Amino acid sequence: MKKFVFLGIIIAIAGVVCLGFGYQKSPEPNVYYEVYLKDKSLGVIASKDELDDYINTNGSYYKNKYGVNEVYSPTDLQVKKITTYNDKVSSVRDVYKQISKDSNFTIKGYEFKIKKQTTNDDGSEETSEKTIYVLDKKVFKKAIEALIETFVGKDRYEAYLDDNQVKIETTGENIENVYIDEDITFKETNISVNEKIYTDADELARYLLYGNDYNTSEYTVSAGDTIENVAFNNQVSPEELLLSNPTLTSTTNLLYPGQKLTIAETNPQISVVEETYVVEDIESQYTTEERYDDTMVVGQDKVIQEGENGMDRVSQMERKINGTIVYVDPKGKESLKDPVTRIIVKGSKVIPDVGSTTSWGWPTDSGWTLSSGYVWRTSPINGKRELHGGLDISGTGYGSNIYATNNGRVIEAGYHYSYGNHVIINHNNGYYTLYGHMSRIAVKVGDVVSRGQVIGYVGMTGAATGPHVHYEIWKGCEYCRINPMSVY
Repeated sequence: MKKFVFLGIIIAIAGVVCLGFGYQKSPEPNVYYEVYLKDKSLGVIASKDELDDYINTNGSYYKNKYGVNEVYSPTDLQVKKITTYNDKVSSVRDVYKQISKDSNFTIKGYEFKIKKQTTNDDGSEETSEKTIYVLDKKVFKKAIEALIETFVGKDRYEAYLDDNQVKIETTGENIENVYIDEDITFKETNISVNEKIYTDADELARYLLYGNDYNTSEYTVSAGDTIENVAFNNQVSPEELLLSNPTLTSTTNLLYPGQKLTIAETNPQISVVEETYVVEDIESQYTTEERYDDTMVVGQDKVIQEGENGMDRVSQMERKINGTIVYVDPKGKESLKDPVTRIIVKGSKVIPDVGSTTSWGWPTDSGWTLSSGYVWRTSPINGKRELHGGLDISGTGYGSNIYATNNGRVIEAGYHYSYGNHVIINHNNGYYTLYGHMSRIAVKVGDVVSRGQVIGYVGMTGAATGPHVHYEIWKGCEYCRINPMSVY
């Protein structure tokens, strides 16, 4: 009996120990931070702030390089707050080493996005986007202003901004508007130090003008060189030659033997649009009247009255993109001096479908503007480098007459994806002519046409930015283009 009582006492004491003196409260969970890089866990750390401070403290190289006070974690780094009973954590130093190995740290700056829409040769539209990083918004603004001044001219642009342009009394020009054609957006963001980050406005302006492929060469001027032939022979436009050589101010500047010129192709990353009201006196080319004498054989010509150019005062709105005229809208024309018609008597013993090799007419009415010549340029249509194989003649207005420039036979009259509505004439003297972008064609294949005959009307069909006629002369064979001005 005593044995059972003693056993009960022992059990009771054990129970007191378990229920009272032996009880321990459960530990509190830890609040830590798990670090992920590109969705891969790098470990658990005790403090996110400690990691941020460590990154910033060890970012002296980037602080000195970019002149900033703070360096931040990579954009693909995630730090998630976790609650755990596990006491094991990684050192901030070890996590930092893994980040340094697999990613790039960031600094505060601005991201500018430039959306550009271009038209391909087949007429389809294509949208591209470029991203530019800067530390300060002012760098981007100054670079844009420098680019505008490059294409518009610093003095002209400042006069436009200050509303201080010279009032047009007789002739002259006033800028109506200057803007960037692309859609540009920006935001403040963390930028990877691995990106190209612009801190200098001049460097950014050079990129906006020439792109990444800024390659230059040097040309030594020879006797007889002009700006136009130096540019053409080096496959750049005269305007590009002026941009690369600031000491040259005009295409009429004289060059001297031994002079060194920089040759560089521009590749503008944005489109500077300038809309200008222009009033200028333009020679109106005289017309040539041909009279036929059946006692003279074909090829015999006799001038009985010399021609003399007249003068028109022409007003028009011009739109330029990066210095190249892309649209001309005629506003008015006043005749200051009437031209004198040149009269030629030609032999007509055979059908006169053979054109003269020495006398050529002009394809448009007077008051025209040569918006693009036979030059190397960056195409305003597709942005590619090209030899512009003819003349773009603008300014006479949509629907105005287009004339055959010599006698001949029409060998093509129809639509082409680039030339639009166009006519090709074989002059049966070794020369062909092409007239493009017509709004309407007035002749058909097989027609014999004479110089000065209306063959169509000015339009902007095909690859054209505005109403004009694209005029080409071929010599020796079809599509063997020459500079049309060489025959005038």
